[in-house]
Amino acid sequence: MDPIGDRAGRRDRRLAAFDRISGPTWTAVYRQFSGPDLESWTDQFDRLCATSGPTMATVYVHASLTCARHVSPAAALMLGTRALFLCQPDSSDLARLLLVQSTKAVPKLERPGDFTVWLGAVDALVSADASLLRPVLDRMEGLLSMVDAKGFAAWVSAGLVSTRGRTAYFQLSIPHARRVLDQEAGQGGLDAASGAIKAFATALWRVEPALRPVAAPADLHTPRRPAFDGAVFWLPDSFGGFSASEERLLYFAAVAHMGAHLTFSGARFAVGSLRPLQVALVSLIEDARVETLAARRYPGLARLWRRFHDARPEGPNIADGLMARLARALIDPDFDDPSPWVQKGVDLFRERQGNLEDPSLSREIGGMLGNDLGQMRVQFNPKTYVVQPPYRDDGNGLWDFGDPPPDAAAPQEEILLSVRLTQKEETGGKDRNDTAPEEGDETAPVRPVEPDPDTGIPVARYPEWDRRAERLRPDWTTVLEYGFRPASAGVIDAILARYRDTRARVAALVDRARVSRPVRQRRQPEGDRLDIDACIRAVIDRRAGAEPDRRVYEVTARLHRDLSVLLLLDISESTKDTIAGTMESVFSIERAAAALLADAMSAIGDPFALRAFCSDGREDVRIYRVKDFDMPFAAASRARLAALKPGLSTRLGAALRHAGAEIAARPTHRRLILLVTDGEPSDVDAPDPHYLVEDARKAVQEIARLGVDVFCVGLTGAGESQLNRIFGRRNILHIDRVAALPDVLPKLYFRLTT
Repeated sequence: MDPIGDRAGRRDRRLAAFDRISGPTWTAVYRQFSGPDLESWTDQFDRLCATSGPTMATVYVHASLTCARHVSPAAALMLGTRALFLCQPDSSDLARLLLVQSTKAVPKLERPGDFTVWLGAVDALVSADASLLRPVLDRMEGLLSMVDAKGFAAWVSAGLVSTRGRTAYFQLSIPHARRVLDQEAGQGGLDAASGAIKAFATALWRVEPALRPVAAPADLHTPRRPAFDGAVFWLPDSFGGFSASEERLLYFAAVAHMGAHLTFSGARFAVGSLRPLQVALVSLIEDARVETLAARRYPGLARLWRRFHDARPEGPNIADGLMARLARALIDPDFDDPSPWVQKGVDLFRERQGNLEDPSLSREIGGMLGNDLGQMRVQFNPKTYVVQPPYRDDGNGLWDFGDPPPDAAAPQEEILLSVRLTQKEETGGKDRNDTAPEEGDETAPVRPVEPDPDTGIPVARYPEWDRRAERLRPDWTTVLEYGFRPASAGVIDAILARYRDTRARVAALVDRARVSRPVRQRRQPEGDRLDIDACIRAVIDRRAGAEPDRRVYEVTARLHRDLSVLLLLDISESTKDTIAGTMESVFSIERAAAALLADAMSAIGDPFALRAFCSDGREDVRIYRVKDFDMPFAAASRARLAALKPGLSTRLGAALRHAGAEIAARPTHRRLILLVTDGEPSDVDAPDPHYLVEDARKAVQEIARLGVDVFCVGLTGAGESQLNRIFGRRNILHIDRVAALPDVLPKLYFRLTT
C-alpha cells in the first residue's frame, strides 16, 4: 500500500473519531494522561482507529477514562493493550465488549491490586480459549456484584482446571458453576456451617434437620431463599454479600425460623381460592406469629432476626416494599412506618396477642390486608416476589397446594433417593456411608448390595486443591463404587501357585512376625528386676530432699500387632503396558503382588482391605471394593481381584482421600495406606500436569492429620520426581524392575509393620 495513502487513511479515521468525541471529554483525557502515558494512549487510540474504526476508538476513550479515574493511567493502558490484542478480524466485537464491560467492572474493583487480579483472570480466559471470554463478559457486572476480584479469579481458575464442560461452566448453565461462585461469595458456605447448624437446630427445637442445598436459579440476580419440607431444610450453598461471620448468623436465623414453623405452625394451610397476593401475606403474618411465640421462649432469637430486617419507612408504595416494611414493623417495636396499611397490619396483629397460639389468625389478618392492597390498586408479581429478609423461607412449606398433576416431574431428591453422596469433612471422621440410618430417618436410602459394573453408584464427594487459586474446592470430585463382572477365583489361585518359591519366602517372614516381639518396659511399679536408671534417679531425689519415684522396676512384655492396612492399586490405562523383555503387563505383575501380599496378611491375621481405582474425570473417580476389613481373603475376594481390568486415568488425590476417610475409622493403633502406582497423577479433564500432583500432595497432608500413614510403591520409575514431591522421599520406594514386585512388596510390608 502507498505509505502516503495509508497515512491519509489513518488521519481520516482519526479525525472521524475526534468528531464523535466532545471537547470536555478530550479535556478529561489530557488531565488523566500526560507525558509518556499520553503518547502511549494516543498510539493505542490511533491503532484502534486503524484496525476497528472510529466507533471502537470512541468506546476506548470512555473505557480508558473510567479505568484511569478509578485505578490509574497505567491500568488504562494495560486495558487498551488487551483490547488491541483482541482486535482480530473475527473477534473485534470481543474487544469492544471487553472495553464496554470494563466500565462496569472497574468501579467495583476497590482495593489495591484488584484490577491486576481481575485483568489476570481475563488473560487466563483468553490464553485458554478466547471464546470463553464472551459469556463471562456478558455476566461481568453480576459476577462482580457477588464476589470480589480474588473470588472472580478463583471462580475462573476453577472453570479452567477442567477441559470438559468449560463453555457451560462459564455460561453458568450448570449447577456446579453457580455452586463454586456461591462458595467464593460466601467465604464459608453451607458445608462449613452444616455441623453447627444441625447442633443449633437440635438444641432449640429438638429436631435434627436433614440439610439440602437449594438449587441454583437460572440467572445471577434472582436471590434464593431457604425452604423446608418437614425436617428437611433446604438452604443456599452460601449467602452472597455477607461476611463469613454474618453468613453463619444468617444460617442460624434461617434454621431457627424454620424450626419455629415446625414447632408452632401445625397443619398446612389449604390454598383454596386464595390469590397469590393473599398467600404471600398470610405467609408473612404466619412468619411473624411463630417468631413471636419463639421469642417468648428464647428472647435472644428476636435480636438475631431483627439484625437482618433492613426495610426503610420510605419509598414507593409497591407490594414488595410494603410487605418488607410490614415484616420489620411486626418484629421491631422501634420501627415507625408512616404507611396506613403497614400501621393497620401492626394494629391487627397486636390486638390478637392473646390468641397467637391459633394459626387461623394468620389467614384472617392476611386476607384482610390482601383485600386492602387490592383496593389500593397495588401491583403484585408473584413471579418476581422474593420473601424478605433473606433468612425467611419461601413459604411453600406452609401450604397444601393439593395433589400434583400425574405427569409432574418427580423432585430430584426422590429420583436420586437410592444414591446418597456422603460429605467428607476436611478434618476427617467416619464415613457416613458406613453408619446405619438413624431411627426415624425416612430419607435414608437403602444401598444396593452390589454396585453395577457399568455405571457404579456415587458414594462420596471430596474437595480438590486448586493450585492456581491456592484453595480447596469443596465437593469437587465424586467417587463412585463399581461392581465386578463374573470371574473365577482360580485365576488368583494359579498366580499363587506360580509364585510358589516367593510364597515360601514370605511364609518365613510371616512366622517371624507372628511371634510377639519382646520389649523391655522401664519405670514400672512392680516387676521381676530393678530398673537401674530409675533407681539412680530415686536415690538422687531422696538425697535432694524430694519424694522419689517408686516406679523402679523393669519387665519384659511381648507386644502384639495392632494395625490396619488398606492396599490401594492403581489400575489406570498405563498399567496395560508390557514390561520390557517379557510378555506380561504391569497390571498382571501388580495383581500378582497384591495376591501374594493379601495371602501373607491373611496368614498373619492383620486386618486389611483391598481397593483398586481409576478415573474418568472429576465426576467419575472409580473405586473397586475388592476386599473389606472384615472379609476373608477367600473365593469371593479372589474372584473380585481376578475380575479387575485396567483402563482410564489416575486421579490420585480423590482416591487417597476416600481411602483415608475409610481407614481413619479403624480402631487400631496404627493405620497404613499402601499405594501401588505406575506413574504420576493424570486425568482427561486436567490439562495442567502439576494440578493433580499438587492436589495429591495436599491429600497426603490431610490424611496425615488423621493419624494415617501413607507409603507409595512407584513402578518403572515413571514420574519419580513428582511422586517424591507427593509422598516425600522417606515414604516411597521406586522399583525399576517391575517383575520383582511380587517378591519386593511382601518384604516391604513386613519392614513397614514390624
